[in-house]
Amino acid sequence: MKCREIVEILEQLSPGKYACEWDNVGLLVGRMDKEVHKIMIALDASKDVVTCAVEAGVDMLITHHPMIFTAIKQVNEEQFTGEKVLSLAENGICYYAMHTNFDSVGGMADLAAGEQYLNLSDVSPIHFSNEVCVVEGQGMGRYGRLPKPMTAEQVAEYVKERFDLSFVILYQNEKQKSKVYEKIAVMPGSGKSDMKKVKADGYELYLTGDYGHHEGIDAMDMGLTVIDATHYGLEHIFTGYLAGYLKDKLADCNVEIVEADMGCPAQVL
Repeated sequence: MKCREIVEILEQLSPGKYACEWDNVGLLVGRMDKEVHKIMIALDASKDVVTCAVEAGVDMLITHHPMIFTAIKQVNEEQFTGEKVLSLAENGICYYAMHTNFDSVGGMADLAAGEQYLNLSDVSPIHFSNEVCVVEGQGMGRYGRLPKPMTAEQVAEYVKERFDLSFVILYQNEKQKSKVYEKIAVMPGSGKSDMKKVKADGYELYLTGDYGHHEGIDAMDMGLTVIDATHYGLEHIFTGYLAGYLKDKLADCNVEIVEADMGCPAQVL
């Protein structure tokens, strides 16, 4: 099966036109006419993942986060990204990324809020300010009602259980420790730039990642409780979901699908 045929299948799920302007999605390395017999799916194209792809003899690597975000002027072994590009190209591996287009349409937000993970009800989309394309019923985040009323600490434990995480970070004013929440705002990835919108929309509990110390303080000052489950924590669900999607679409083709989950890069010691 040609790489271009697999790209077409991926575009059916999450068209590249729905990616944010600052993003970099699509086929970033390789040739569209490459014959693909084995695909590896990962969250990030880290050095370990690229090495694993080479050793496994895959023909195509698909990740959520793009390995190339900004322009690079040199492609050589002295640059982190350049070295990975060389490894992929030298071994004939096509590399495709589907990032904010997958966040908005066909994937991450619905998956995180859905029955398999948070199991929210009365779900509606959040259209954040950095989204280029607003699609009816879609968006990079979700508002919803929790399965039952819980304190923030109970929600934090629930998130750890549902997403199979060893830790999360909770930003909450001491006066709100006993507060019980019935609804939640969810933004897989990083959503710190839109905390004012979440609060203005009437939500006082916000689940996201990569929040940061200063933004956490700001959130507490405005009466917003934030659960930072890390960028990996809420988005590692990409690999299993996309593997299942491709296995279904390629059931009649001789294409092997493998997953590479290197685990959370952050640890609490």
